Parts: sequence; C-alpha cells; structure tokens
Amino acid sequence: MLNIVILLLWVTRGEASLAKPDCPGICGSISIPYPFGIGDNCSLDSSFSVVCSDYQSLTQLFLESFNLEVLQISLEGGTVRVNHPIISKCPDMVTASDSIATLPGPFTYSDTYNRFTSMGCDNLALLHGEATNIISGCLSICNTSSSIQTGCNGIYCCQTSIPPSLKFLNASLGSVNRDGDQNGCKYAFLVDQKWFIEEVKDIDSIASMEYVPAVLDWRIRGECYGNESNSNTRGSCGNNAYCRANQTTALQCFCESGYDGNPYLPSGCQDIDECTNYSLNGCDQGCTNTKGSYKCLCRPGYVLLGNYSCFKLYSDGGSSRKKVIVIGTCTGLGVLILLLGVWWFWNVIKRRRETKLKERFFKRNGGLLLQQQVSSDKGNVEATKLFTSKELEQATDNYNMNRILGQGGQGTVYKGMLTDGKIVAIKKSKKVDESQLEQFINEVVILSQINHRNVVKLLGCCLETEVPMLVYEFIPNGTLFHYIHDQNEEFPLTWELRLRIAAEVAGALSYLHSAASIPIYHRDIKTTNILLDDKYRAKVADFGTSRSVSVDQTHLTTLVHGTFGYLDPEYFRSSQFTEKSDVYSFGVVIVELLTGQKPILSAKSTEEGRSLAAYFILAMKENRLNDILDARVVKEGGKEEILVVARIAKRCLNMNGRKRPTMREVMMELEGIKMSNGGSSPVMETHFEEEDYAVDELTGPWDPPASSSTGSFFSGSTIQVSDVKPLLFDK
Repeated sequence: MLNIVILLLWVTRGEASLAKPDCPGICGSISIPYPFGIGDNCSLDSSFSVVCSDYQSLTQLFLESFNLEVLQISLEGGTVRVNHPIISKCPDMVTASDSIATLPGPFTYSDTYNRFTSMGCDNLALLHGEATNIISGCLSICNTSSSIQTGCNGIYCCQTSIPPSLKFLNASLGSVNRDGDQNGCKYAFLVDQKWFIEEVKDIDSIASMEYVPAVLDWRIRGECYGNESNSNTRGSCGNNAYCRANQTTALQCFCESGYDGNPYLPSGCQDIDECTNYSLNGCDQGCTNTKGSYKCLCRPGYVLLGNYSCFKLYSDGGSSRKKVIVIGTCTGLGVLILLLGVWWFWNVIKRRRETKLKERFFKRNGGLLLQQQVSSDKGNVEATKLFTSKELEQATDNYNMNRILGQGGQGTVYKGMLTDGKIVAIKKSKKVDESQLEQFINEVVILSQINHRNVVKLLGCCLETEVPMLVYEFIPNGTLFHYIHDQNEEFPLTWELRLRIAAEVAGALSYLHSAASIPIYHRDIKTTNILLDDKYRAKVADFGTSRSVSVDQTHLTTLVHGTFGYLDPEYFRSSQFTEKSDVYSFGVVIVELLTGQKPILSAKSTEEGRSLAAYFILAMKENRLNDILDARVVKEGGKEEILVVARIAKRCLNMNGRKRPTMREVMMELEGIKMSNGGSSPVMETHFEEEDYAVDELTGPWDPPASSSTGSFFSGSTIQVSDVKPLLFDK
C-alpha cells in the first residue's frame, strides 16, 4: 500500500494545482481534484474521500462513503461519473435484483445527464421515492412481430427523465399484461444518456453487464458573500474565484476570468499568461501580462488604436505632434461613424430576422392549417384572437418561474395579466414536430366550437413563437383532485357541492357528445382536468387529446391514450374509443367523489393493490358500500340519494360499453337528485338491467400488479400511458 501511495505522489507532481498540496492527484488515468482526495486531510470532508485500489493489475477509484466506482470527476461541471448497478428480473430468478441507494450529503443524481431506462418485453419499470411514492417510470412492450427499433422509443426499450435533486433511488420491475411474455429478462437502470446512445445497440449488450455509467451532481457546503477586492461573490471558494449557490448552503466555485486552476483550493486559481499564446491576446505587435488580463504594446513610431491594433505615424524630419493629433482625431471620428453605421445596419438586419423567424414559426406551428380551418365551413374560430409573442412575454413577466401554475405531459401553464388587466392562463406547449401540429390546432378548433359555462373558455393563441401557446380564461381555485384528496376545514367538500360538481361535469360532457355542432370525445376525463372557478363551479379542461367526429361515426380507432384508473378497459383492448369511453371515465370521477379515494389504490388500502373502480364494484356486489364511502358523504348525504348516485356510477363502469348509459341520461338523473336534495321533487332513478360483474374481469390490463420485489407499483399517482411513449406523471 505504501508503494502505491509513493507512486501516486510521483505521478501527480504535474497535478498539484488541482489536488491538495502533498496529496495524490491521480488514480490510474483518473484525475482527483480537491475537494476530493485520497487519505487523511486530503479531502474537504469524509463525503469527498476516495480510495484507489490496485487489484490484479487493475487500478480502480471508489467513493469511500458509498462504495461506487468513479470513472471521472469534473470540477467545472460539478459532477462525478460512476458505475451504477443494473436491476434485472429473469424467469429463473425468485426475486428481482436489488437497486436501492441513498446518496450522502453533497451528492444528488443528475437530472441533466441521466435517464431512467427500461429494457425488455412487457416491462413496467418504476422509480420510487423515500416514502414509496412513485416519482418516475416507463413501459416497454413488444410482440412476436416486433424487432428492436433504432433509439429507445417504447419497443423493447423506453426512457424517462428523473426529478431534480434526487438522493434516494429505489427501482422495481413488473408487468402490465399478466399474460404477456414471461420468457425474456427485464432490466431497469439509471444511465448517462450520452453513453447509452453511443454504446448500447440492443438488449443483448445490457444483458452482459452488471453496471452502467451514471452521473452524480455534487456541491460543497458554505456561503457566498461579497469580497472587498472585487465585485464577485467569493464566499467559501479560494482566491480569484467566485461561487454560485443553488440552495441556501450548497454552492459551486469557479475561477474568475483570466485565471485557471482549482477554485476550491485557497490559491488554486492562478493567473493565465495570455502573452505566451497569440490566440489568447490578439495583439498586433507586443503584449504585457497583468493580473487576470493583459495589455497590448506598440513599437516606437506606432500608436495603439482601440485595444489591439497599432497604427504607424509619419513625420517630415521629426515628430509632428500636430499631425498626430489630426490623424488621431480623424481616425477616432471615422471609427465612431463606422460603429454607428454598423449598429444601425445590425438593428435593421436583426428586425428583419425576427420578422422572418416569427413568420417561420407561424407556418411551422400550424398557422396555415388554422387559417384553413377559419375559412372552412367546419371551423368556427373567428372569435379566437391571435396574440403576439411580445404581449405574452409582458403578461408572464418574460415567463417567470414564479408565474407557473402547473406542468404536465403536454406543456407548462403560466398565470398572466394582459394589458387590459384581465387575468389569463397561458399554456406553453412542449417542442413539437410537424407530425404533432395537428393535435395542437385540434385543441384550438375544438375549444373555439365550444360555448358552455362548464367548459374552460379559449381566448386565443400565439403561433409566432418557437413553441405554440394557448390563452385560456383563468380558473382560480385549482383542480377537483386537490379538494377531494387534500381536504381542509377552510373549504370542506360537502355532499351538496359534490353532487352539484358531478351534475355540472355530466352536463358539459352531454353537451360535447350530443349538443355541440360536431360531436366531441374528450378522451382524458379525470379529476385533475376538472377545475373550479371563483364560485366553485366545475370547468372541464385540457382538450389536447380530444377528437371531433362526424355524426355518422360511432367510434375512433387510435393509439391507446389515457390515464391509469380512468382508462376504459374496452378501449384498452380494442383501441376503439366511443362516447361510452368518456362515460366510463366519468364513472370513476363519481366514485372518487363518493369515496374520497384515488383512482389507483395502494396495497395498504386493500388486501392487494387494485383500481378504485374494481374495488367499488366488488363492494357494491358484496353489499358493503357503506364501508368505503367518505365520512362526510355518509354524514351529510341521504341514504337513498347516495345509493342512487352509486348505482349511476356502477352503470357507467359496466364492462360492456353498449350497456352503459349516455351522458345525457346520466345528466338527467343527477339533475333529478339535485332537485330532490333541494326539496323540489322526489329522487328520480332510471332502472337499467343489472349485470353481474366478475371481479377477475375488473382487474384486467388497466390494473397494476399486486406486488413486486420492492413493494407495490402504485401508491395513488396518476400515470399517462400510450403504446409507444414512456409513462409520464401529471402534476
């Protein structure tokens, strides 16, 4: 061991500026800059201590605090590249391999460089947080005719991002389709995306590995404060360095301009001698180095013009001071006029470029398609205003982070105020390619056709920005999901209010299905897409996946898109979406209002993890509805009213879509119950033929697996699913 340390000290003499003095600065081919270090008093603290191991002629570097092999340490990026284990599950394995890790104080998993990746057939890989809640996940599928595609697009392989500042990692593997491929192995891992793209060609290359490269972010603890010698914030960094604090006490150090080295050492940042390298100074004739900078010099008979160029002076028989002054003055005026001309010309070019760029964005974002809809008989978008990009920048304070109302799979929503003082919600879509433009214009056209008090009103759109944007009326009181699952005494969700909200949503869907000029299927009805205005009236929102159909159409055949827990099992199996698929999703919303439970129950809530719809139908069948009702519903609602509403929900959740009621029938029944609740008329109930529900049918492909090697796959989180895209989590 002593020989290894002596060898390291000898090799790293050239690295002394990065490592702490008298400490090893390299292990094999890996540089070890301070605050990292080998041995006592060589690292900032024990969290940054590393161990260099030489075993069977193989030199490896490990982080001592949690025993991961280090591949690279970056001072400038504040990152450590490590070998991270792969979690795998094969048919011959009793349980899946374990992948649980908690990073110590200064380290977090990088959300910039890493991607959570799943490989294998029918593989549902989930990433859990410390409280076992799901924070990320994705689904990879395949069949007998599938072949591995280029990229990681959901066939055999899928990827998704991770949340920032993640310190705890717990991954699990499972299947969505219980009858799926059970012969192949499944894999899940956190990986450096750049390495994955360059090195991984197919699933076989992962099958032979135990570890893959992943990137950790690191920061030191300290403070940023003013330094008397300069205007930069130095704080806990070394001389000629400044710091940036991402959190209260977590910061990163950088050398000031004109200095290079290790900013974490007291004298680690050394002055760069720009005069030894012409590419660093650009002087015509001579150069003298200064601290953090340099100064250009001219030979005798020349004068310095600006910062770099030398100009030769001419005189007849001696130095002519007057001639020098005249030449200097004329030259200065000429340079000034030239600069003014360049500035004016640049502004003209800049304005032209901005205009052409806005025109290009307008065409790319579907402006021509929208104009066709405006001029056609089918469109009805004359009242939709086209906002300019400048108007929306002013309304959102240049898209300030403090103005964000929410983020989801399709974009970010900002709160804004127009010049007339009107408060609006501005939806900034994610970057889209030309194949996705029809979906964006689809939302504009559909919302422009809708005029209903329980549907969010579209005020206009902006197409001249890099990503398209929609402007809606502002709905101040959040989502119905929040009031059901985060109840508080300041505004309780009473039985009367639950009944009114259900009737209003049913009225809006009945209008979309049968009263709109063209029938519209929403395709994503859930409590997070039901907003409450200032008078707590329901507003149906988010029509990004909606579709309009001709009156003679009975269904749409599409890629499966929806939310687990709300997704119609009949649609999931056939890919044919009908108006009765919206009815099923609305039935789940009614059950949420009755029980106060989330659409996907955790294993702690029932004997095994299952969907709320299946649990509700089973309770109805076993005549124990009262056991699952919300306490406030039982306390405030009449027994007969609650039973009638529960039967409506049961009929909406019928496995056979043709036997479900229409939204118009549901609306009329709920309105009858509302009138009865106010004492105007008796409770009205339309009797439908009851159908026996098989519990096994109710735990079909839309239910999550009951358990995995690391616990339940779901704990109430909402998961978006399609057959080609990774799972995303709506906020």
